[in-house]
Amino acid sequence: MKKNRLSGRIFLIVLGTYLLIPFIATVIYSLFIKWNSVLPEGFTLRNYTELFGDAEFWASIGRTLILCAGSVFITIVLLLLAMYAVIRSKQILGKVMQVVCMIPYALQGVILSVSVISLYAGTGTILSNRLFMLFGTYTVLVLPYIYQGIRNSINAINAEMLMETASVLGCGPFKAYLKVIIPNIIPGIMISSLLAESIVFGDFVLANNIAGNNYQNIQVYLNQKMSVSSGLSSAIVTVIFAVVMIISWIILHSQKETEKEGKR
Repeated sequence: MKKNRLSGRIFLIVLGTYLLIPFIATVIYSLFIKWNSVLPEGFTLRNYTELFGDAEFWASIGRTLILCAGSVFITIVLLLLAMYAVIRSKQILGKVMQVVCMIPYALQGVILSVSVISLYAGTGTILSNRLFMLFGTYTVLVLPYIYQGIRNSINAINAEMLMETASVLGCGPFKAYLKVIIPNIIPGIMISSLLAESIVFGDFVLANNIAGNNYQNIQVYLNQKMSVSSGLSSAIVTVIFAVVMIISWIILHSQKETEKEGKR
């Protein structure tokens, strides 16, 4: 058993190191003037100084965070309401939900953005607003990932049995869903939210096609700076990775604190 654990840890360390090599190379490249030989030359913090002094950079980070929070929150609320209907229907609607939520897998990128623009642009309604279209598109984009996390968590806790037990104790169906089911699937919601967050942070096509410079996210900003300086672009990628890691740590830390309070 000890040998298996040791070999497992060694494998994870080797795999983690291998996966981090591109990121480490990007960080090194952002800290030096040039890298034409084996070792980089000319250590400098100029790229980060220029980046942090650019107001448009902070604005693009803020817009991306708003897009992440808004689209993920809307998707979670809609899916939780839909999954309540699935549980109440004894899983009859489960297959329909699964098919509907898997459709966005085939509609990503250019197809999804062009479809949304063709459908809503020029209608004269609030949905023709590019910002509303972008929020709605991201809500659709992250739908399959959040759905999988919520569905797996609900199946793992046997939600139907818990709902029936709560009803026997005099708790209404919807109240039981809010008070019993949702607290037990929070870890699954958190994990799927992290995945959705990384997808929104890494998207360029939808933001560029639908909003462009009207609502510039961090990836559109990065694309503009790639033609200016490769070192500056590397610094932007490093900061994006750091922001995603910080958000992930905050969410996971909050989840652990919630679990600790639940055990007390």
